[in-house]
Amino acid sequence: MGAQWKAKGREAAANAKGRIFTKLAREIMVAARNGADPGMNPRLRLAIEQAKKASMPKDTLERAIKKGAGLLDEGLNYEKVAYEGFAPHRVPVIVECLTENVNRTISSMRVLFRKGQLGSAGAVSWDFDYLGMIEATPDTPGADADLAAIEAGAQDLEPGEEGATLFLTDPVDMDAVARALPAQGFIVQSARLGYRPKNPLTLGEAERAEVEAFLDAIDADDDVQHVYAALAD
Repeated sequence: MGAQWKAKGREAAANAKGRIFTKLAREIMVAARNGADPGMNPRLRLAIEQAKKASMPKDTLERAIKKGAGLLDEGLNYEKVAYEGFAPHRVPVIVECLTENVNRTISSMRVLFRKGQLGSAGAVSWDFDYLGMIEATPDTPGADADLAAIEAGAQDLEPGEEGATLFLTDPVDMDAVARALPAQGFIVQSARLGYRPKNPLTLGEAERAEVEAFLDAIDADDDVQHVYAALAD
C-alpha cells in the first residue's frame, strides 16, 4: 500500500509539473509574437526567465519560442481572455486564460463558477489594481529594500514569501525595475503583470477552505494562466 501511495504521489507531482510547463509554454508563445529575440522583447525575456526557474527543458523552451514567432508550421494562435466573477462568500475573482478555443474555455468557466457566480467584463476588476509585481531576494548582506525600491523606480513594496520582497510597479515600468534591482543587491525571482485586490476579504477557517477549493479547481483548468482573488492573507 505504501509503495502505491508513493507512486501516486510521484504521478501527481509529474502531472503538476506538466501543467506548469504547459502554462509557461503558452506564455512564451504569446510573448514571442512580438519577436523571438528576448533582448528586444522584454515580455519574452521575463517569460523565459520564469521557465528556466521552473526547470523547463531547453528544447521545450526553444520550441515554444519558435511556435510563437511563427517559425514552425504548427504554430497555434493563442488568445488572451479574462473572466470576472465571485467565488463562494462573494469573494471577487479574476481569471486570466490563454486559449486557442474560446468557446471551450467559456464553457469550462461556466461549469467551474457554478459554486460562485460568473460575471460580465468589469464586474469586479474595478476593485483591483493592475500592477507589475517583482519578487526579489537580497543578494548582498545589508541590502536595503526601501532604498532599492527608490533607486530602481518601484512604486511600492511589501514583504514576500520566505524572506523575499515584492516590488510593485506601474505596468510599463516593470521590465526597467526588474533590470535595475540586481545593481541594488537583489536577485529577481519572478516578474509579471497581475491584479492586486484593493479590499481583500477576511474569512473564517471553514469559509476560506471553501473558497480555496474553488480557486484550486479553476487553476487546474488547462486554459487558465493566473487566478486572482480578493482574499486576505
